[in-house]
Amino acid sequence: MQTGCSAHRIVVKVGTSTLTHSTGKLNLHRLEELARTLSDIKNAGAEVILVSSGAISVGTSKLGMTSRPEKLPLKQAAASVGQCELMHIYDKLFGEYGQTVGQILLTGEDVEHPIRRKNLLNTFLTLLNLGVVPVVNENDSVSFNEIETGHNKVFGDNDTLSAIVAKLTGADLLVLLTDIDGLYDSDPHTNPDAHIIPVVREITDALRAAAGGAGTARGTGGMQTKLAAAELAMQAGIDTVIAAGDAPAALYDICRGGGPGTRFISPHPVK
Repeated sequence: MQTGCSAHRIVVKVGTSTLTHSTGKLNLHRLEELARTLSDIKNAGAEVILVSSGAISVGTSKLGMTSRPEKLPLKQAAASVGQCELMHIYDKLFGEYGQTVGQILLTGEDVEHPIRRKNLLNTFLTLLNLGVVPVVNENDSVSFNEIETGHNKVFGDNDTLSAIVAKLTGADLLVLLTDIDGLYDSDPHTNPDAHIIPVVREITDALRAAAGGAGTARGTGGMQTKLAAAELAMQAGIDTVIAAGDAPAALYDICRGGGPGTRFISPHPVK
């Protein structure tokens, strides 16, 4: 199998529903395939940044809670415990394929404040130059505005976060792996005749209407947040792909410009 990637720097975002079983516990088989595939793509010459959701869901399960907490302190506690578990697994799995990972946790202020933004970019670029795979998540243990109130909301979901990271780092491809296999022309859950849209060159009001619907019970982002992320990335000259996360090996084809899902092609590609 050819593993070469036409993108030099790729940001891959994985959602909670991709990383976990319905029980809330980690889907180790899928995580192993994701780590192996990204390691192979990196070995072929691409730089890889992973934006990973799942901290609150994983922490909720590890703490023995029966459902996702609603009170802010419990959310933050679950995020703290879950983030440790996630990074432990990522360090182990990527390490098995000779890769080193580094954790970056962000709040809205980190990308809004000019000096902190510059320092953040320097950290990303240094990690990439050292051959490290940055693993990024929103810092839910402290970013109460985003997870609870919605005030000063810069991220609010990791779809938006991944687009911001792609823009900040000058990536030329953003891939959103999710629990649906692309953008449809209508809701496939209610319309059996819905068809996937393979290529999008302009995001219109009709597309926004077709993207209605919320995310899963374990996650926060629905198709609307993914469409907004794709639009943000396209404006920055970054192509975006929305694809199903149940088969991470599809990243091989996606990186080469093909593959499944919906590809959003920027009219102003990164040079």
